[in-house]
Amino acid sequence: MVIFLILVAVGLLLAFIGLRALEHKLIYFPPRYPAGFPPPQTYEGEVEDVWLQTSDGVRINAFFRPNPASKQAILWLHGNAENVGYGLGQLRILAKTGLNILALDYRGYGKSEGKPSETGVYRDADAAYNFLVKERHFRPDDIVIYGHSLGGAVAVDLASRRPCGGLIVQSSFTNARAMTREIFALPIIEYIVKSRFDSVERIRNVRVPILIVHGTKDDVVPLAMGQQLFDAASEPKRFYRMEGAGHNNLVEAGGEGFVACLKQFLAEYVPEQPVRAES
Repeated sequence: MVIFLILVAVGLLLAFIGLRALEHKLIYFPPRYPAGFPPPQTYEGEVEDVWLQTSDGVRINAFFRPNPASKQAILWLHGNAENVGYGLGQLRILAKTGLNILALDYRGYGKSEGKPSETGVYRDADAAYNFLVKERHFRPDDIVIYGHSLGGAVAVDLASRRPCGGLIVQSSFTNARAMTREIFALPIIEYIVKSRFDSVERIRNVRVPILIVHGTKDDVVPLAMGQQLFDAASEPKRFYRMEGAGHNNLVEAGGEGFVACLKQFLAEYVPEQPVRAES
């Protein structure tokens, strides 16, 4: 019996070590350039290829899609198996809102240098935010932070720390532990993961209008997690259920109805403000 218990303990320890070692690969699926990128001539003139420097010295890449007629910008944070190349189609749909868009590739994704980590992707989001404020001179109140899936967790963290005009969270989860439990369905396994991405707690600290968007047929992140994020958020907030949409096709599946939802949210809660005259 004692030997059996020792073997069980050793097995659990090895499983713990193995899962910790695999955790990075389980969370991040970074497609590297040129994967996902169409021929440059198909999007030249549509977006600006920009490079940013993070606080810890990592060079990261982003696409800036300008609209000179607007003084507002969307900071778009993609999911864990995407890059800005894969996201070009979504950017074209989001551009129908009429706002400028900055689409960020986290460290290790696309052309960006480095290796992704929870702390790292938060720093990447800060660098993108700083670029909009310091380099492109957008006022914080005119920046809408928008994140999909893993990017939703990054967006919630950023909006909980930095001033902005609004937050949009698409098909995202409550926290890393709950997502681990959902994927593996094994007892206590959620306590093994080191990453937190604790959106359900951090969203309580967001003090701007929030739009939660989730597909009813999402087979990666359950609709219930989107509802839990919504319940934890403060007013003003809106929840948009995209009927029949999955995890990765919500923007395309939603079409003009989804664009109308974004426009209504922005017009009602994040309207463009007149530029204040300098005294």
